[in-house]
Amino acid sequence: MAEPGADGGAGLLSSGSERRCRARLAAAGRRGAAAAAVLVPLCSVRGRPALLFTLRSRRLGGPHSGDVRYRRRGAGTGAGPALTGAVASCSFPGGRRDPADGDAVATALRETREELGLALAAPSVWGQLRLLPDRQGLMVAPVVANLGPLEDLTLTPNPDEVEEVFTLPLAHLLREENQGYTHFRTAGRYGYTLPVFLNGPHKVWGLTAIITELTLELLAPDRYRRKTHVPARSPSARPLEGGST
Repeated sequence: MAEPGADGGAGLLSSGSERRCRARLAAAGRRGAAAAAVLVPLCSVRGRPALLFTLRSRRLGGPHSGDVRYRRRGAGTGAGPALTGAVASCSFPGGRRDPADGDAVATALRETREELGLALAAPSVWGQLRLLPDRQGLMVAPVVANLGPLEDLTLTPNPDEVEEVFTLPLAHLLREENQGYTHFRTAGRYGYTLPVFLNGPHKVWGLTAIITELTLELLAPDRYRRKTHVPARSPSARPLEGGST
């Protein structure tokens, strides 16, 4: 795996890269209906391409903890964590689709507005990555968008949902020393491997790490090769002892 270039990966959000990524996402199409969506917020920080993450609020505990935040909309609604059960876990803005949402893009944009106070226009959206299952089997649509320079934005995080907002440079995520993997077992034997991104202010894992990995593969196919296999369904599994690398 090659190291990012000396430019800090500046070309990853260039107009040429955007055209290539939009074409690739459009060619992949949108398969099936999504019960939830998250925004994958590309941005630049002092000219360096980055991904924006949120740390979910500790007020959102219990069965609603995890990467995709599902608000309580009445008894029995919501879903469990997306391949994680940690409180105050890293996530992307997102949640369940509302009946009024026209599609997954509308869900992701609405959730971003509600969680971060950020109103994005449709032209900011590059496209949609493939659907991924959460632990309850609900399909989540990751929607890739470019926020532009973070210095030009005013974020007003909702304290009921977001504890912290932070960014990680794409160059950081592309370095091998910041990439880890957790091996999981099912029925007492090795089952599959999922990614972990390390050495930032917070560890990125679970569904958020899977989406991050797919995003890096989209942006930098010559620099990043996915080493993990994402299960078609979200199985019950637990990490192998000593499985993180």
